[in-house]
Amino acid sequence: MSRLSELKEQWMKEPAFKAEYDALEDEFSLARELIEARTRAGLSQAELAQRMGTTQSAIARLESGKSPPSMRTIARIAAATGSRAIVRLEPRS
Repeated sequence: MSRLSELKEQWMKEPAFKAEYDALEDEFSLARELIEARTRAGLSQAELAQRMGTTQSAIARLESGKSPPSMRTIARIAAATGSRAIVRLEPRS
């Protein structure tokens, strides 16, 4: 187990940390979807950026989850990766 994994495991035992971490799940999920679409298309961040007319650093920010994309950006990523964007609102369980 890596040191980072060990730290995360330890921190997740703290109720306040876990609550904040869980609150970010939607952002993490979207970032994972963006990364998966790019890798499915066999593109590097730089190649995706070139197709979209943006920079590699902008793609890195989107994939980090620190900069949530607009619907327009999601549509551009979908087009550049040969994907289809689907937005769905589901009730929380």
